Amino acid sequence: MATTAKILDGRKLAADIKAKIASQVKSEKLNLGLGTILVGSDPSSHSYVAGKHRDCAEVGINSIRVELPESASESEILQAVAKLNSDPNCTGFIVQLPLPNGVNANRVLESIDPTKDADGLHPLNLGKLVLQQKAPLPCTPQAIHELVSQNGISWEGKNVVVLGRGTTVGRPLGLLLSGKGANATVTLTHSKTADLISHLSRAEIVIAALGKPHFLKREMVREGAVVIDVGLSRIGEKLVGDVDPSVYERVSAYSPVPGGVGPLTRAMLLRNVVELARKGVH
Repeated sequence: MATTAKILDGRKLAADIKAKIASQVKSEKLNLGLGTILVGSDPSSHSYVAGKHRDCAEVGINSIRVELPESASESEILQAVAKLNSDPNCTGFIVQLPLPNGVNANRVLESIDPTKDADGLHPLNLGKLVLQQKAPLPCTPQAIHELVSQNGISWEGKNVVVLGRGTTVGRPLGLLLSGKGANATVTLTHSKTADLISHLSRAEIVIAALGKPHFLKREMVREGAVVIDVGLSRIGEKLVGDVDPSVYERVSAYSPVPGGVGPLTRAMLLRNVVELARKGVH
């Protein structure tokens, strides 16, 4: 059995990053505005967006909040995007996903001005990630990289298995971690992966990004591995991740849910806004 596992505390790291950003905003006299477009009444989405605006208030970034009803058409959403694209007070913005059924999310994301893409999900910016050119990075992959690195754990040369190939986490994370900088060897697994256990048996770092409560069990993880939990599901009143708590007895380090990747993802969004203001993507 592994020794007592280290808890990778995203809340503390996020607080440190936000304090640094607040100092930058003040000392550099940056006039920043983060916009959010929220469509519908999904409680989780409303909670996420409210958290982002609280973060903005903490660090001195102005908030521009656009809310549309569930019945909003794709055309109305595109109009809201166009308005923020042209708003000089908006440094960067996000469209909160998921969007209602019938709305083409890719078309909406493509309509964002790439130089205002605070989430790093515009096709142009994802293409720059492929080419390893400077661009805003997707927030959750950036948070995962930061959480591990800032806790003194190296990615270099490590066998990393990512559970899930979604466009917001799995795919861009694979690009980020296999690039020059992290230099990890990354395997993206998914519902059609044959013999998942054999991949996990070699994994020194496992990242679970499936959205399936307690999917990853103790016997699936190699002794002493590092496990990062990106999943977030609600069972009754309790928030749980993709990692079963039994895993914690076997690993050397893990990120908790809640309090791991989530708070850091929001801090990365603020960092992206600061970098957009500095024209770092041009």
